[in-house]
Amino acid sequence: MKVRKRHFIKADNASEVISALSAYEPEVLHTGSLELAQAKKFKVLLLDGTPLAMYIEGKPFFTVKGALELRPRRHLVTVDTGAVKYVINGADIMSPGVVSADSDVLPGDLVVVIEEQHNKALAVGKALISGVEMVHNRAGKAVRVMHHIGDEIWNLHT
Repeated sequence: MKVRKRHFIKADNASEVISALSAYEPEVLHTGSLELAQAKKFKVLLLDGTPLAMYIEGKPFFTVKGALELRPRRHLVTVDTGAVKYVINGADIMSPGVVSADSDVLPGDLVVVIEEQHNKALAVGKALISGVEMVHNRAGKAVRVMHHIGDEIWNLHT
């Protein structure tokens, strides 16, 4: 996917974005050249050219590359190894594949989906049920995937 337009973000807007992402306790959040890029239907925030975050329902949230770099510690859903091949192909997260989930996740919250073996981000999505239900439910969808490894945002060319 190609970027249609992009422009630098003003310092006060950049601090709002950084503050919003800091709520998820990333290990490292540094400032740099922060730009807003429009690519088809997505607005993506680029930090030094890397897609760090995207706007989902008007709020900035991590892209998979952003989650891999910044390693948030909240709003995580961990899936078992068997689910990985489905997630990287864009499948929604089913409750039987969930190994653990943050107990503070509520339906409608944005989450980062990670795999259990290396704790690496695979996808970003919207919780359909609470984190507690994800672990205890053994049927049904838990997370609607909105962005995953290998999709348009992952392959964004700046």
